Amino acid sequence: MRLEDLYLVLLVGGAVLLVSIAAARAAHRIGLPSLLLFLAVGVVLGEDVIGLQFDDARMAQALGTAALGVILVEGGLSTQWSDVRRLLLPAGILATAGVGISVTVTAAGAHWLLGMDWNLALLLGAIVSSTDAAAVFAVLRSLPLPQKVTGLLEAESGFNDAPTIILVLVFSTAATESPAPLDIAGNLVYQLAAGGALGLVIGRLGAVALRHIALPATGLYPLATVGFGIVAFAAAGAAGASGIIAAYLASMVLGNSKLPHRAATRSFAEGAGWLAQIGLFVMLGLLVTPGELPSAVVPALVIGMFLLLVARPVSVALCLLPFRVPRREQAFISWAGLRGAVPIVLATFPVVSGVAGADGLLNIVFVLVVVFTLLQGPTLPAAARRLGLTRPGAMRDVQVETAPLDVLDADLLTVTVPAESGLSGVAVFELRLPPPTAVTLVVREGAAMVPARDTVLREGDELLLITTPAVREAAERRIRAIGRRGRLAHWLGEHGDPEPADHPAAG
Repeated sequence: MRLEDLYLVLLVGGAVLLVSIAAARAAHRIGLPSLLLFLAVGVVLGEDVIGLQFDDARMAQALGTAALGVILVEGGLSTQWSDVRRLLLPAGILATAGVGISVTVTAAGAHWLLGMDWNLALLLGAIVSSTDAAAVFAVLRSLPLPQKVTGLLEAESGFNDAPTIILVLVFSTAATESPAPLDIAGNLVYQLAAGGALGLVIGRLGAVALRHIALPATGLYPLATVGFGIVAFAAAGAAGASGIIAAYLASMVLGNSKLPHRAATRSFAEGAGWLAQIGLFVMLGLLVTPGELPSAVVPALVIGMFLLLVARPVSVALCLLPFRVPRREQAFISWAGLRGAVPIVLATFPVVSGVAGADGLLNIVFVLVVVFTLLQGPTLPAAARRLGLTRPGAMRDVQVETAPLDVLDADLLTVTVPAESGLSGVAVFELRLPPPTAVTLVVREGAAMVPARDTVLREGDELLLITTPAVREAAERRIRAIGRRGRLAHWLGEHGDPEPADHPAAG
């Protein structure tokens, strides 16, 4: 490549990146999922519009898999262990048995409704049965949902890519080979177990190293932390195990290890995750040929509706049956099974393997992802409200870039006093938050004020709290307890458990 060609490539790449970032901003303002506009940028750049040629499915598969690794590293770093530790068993069942049920039911629908042969039908079922980690992380963390629901969906989306990829690879090679069921099961167990073990070991080693090694520059800590996640991803892949699950688990260990410069690390990982998403979606938009998509619309709508209304609810209901999850939470979990980049990347696997009809599957999956992301993503807030799952007073993180908070390793939280909350009428000193937690600001009727000890809280107040990771959970429990039972919550036996069994959360 000549130097002039390099400048041209960088110019085009930088322009596409900036356009995609502007698209993300526009998508956020109008309530559309960002991935749709990233895909649109790729389609516009493609051969049917501007004319950029890209049809290398093998390169798309390799780059797409690498991008998924980066996305899951970011997801693992931002996942709170306290939110998912009680949900590992149901999330694990959803990510394994749930995927199997969804694949089987979806394949049956494709075979009987569309007349697909069983090999293609099973491939299609495996490709679309995985929920997308990037889409789930982006959408759910902006909704005030119960921790159990958010944690379950996040853990499922982080874990279910691995078994789905294995199934897609198995069905892609089934046309030329006939692997024995025991071989398939053994391969699945090995990939999950070895990938999980490598992820946990590398994450733990990374945490110990970063805690005891003084790096010469602050900016090296985020690089090293993300680097350990990438090492876990690559090491597991090189060992024939699941790099996806290794990356997610290693990053979760690192993200919950109280490492230095956590705020900078999360900001860097978030930026890397966005870059991976933009590059991935634009590349996938380039890969499809728009002129071939109209013929895929009807099959995509049929399979998408069958997946959304039959396969996904059946798998959720069967997998969560032993855990007595309320029906309204099951309904939301079913509706929130978002698809994104993962199915489109997986659709390149049979193309690379030379499976007959694989190009048609790619078009069907592309249309399905676009249509049902448009349907499900924007309607999730309304669905949560209709099902009575929103919690107006729920804690949520505020991303900050201030040096004092980074030095203190502090978290900045906000909580709103909803209607009929026990927080209303309570003075600040009566909160008795665990030190060093402090209420630093109260926003009331659009005006901000620094509260005194005897400042009385009212409905609609928004509180800004500073706390530390060591006491964050205790502070959240105290706020929840007072929100439910008032200032005498402790004496009334209320301790602020995240999911109360006898009465709903009020704050």
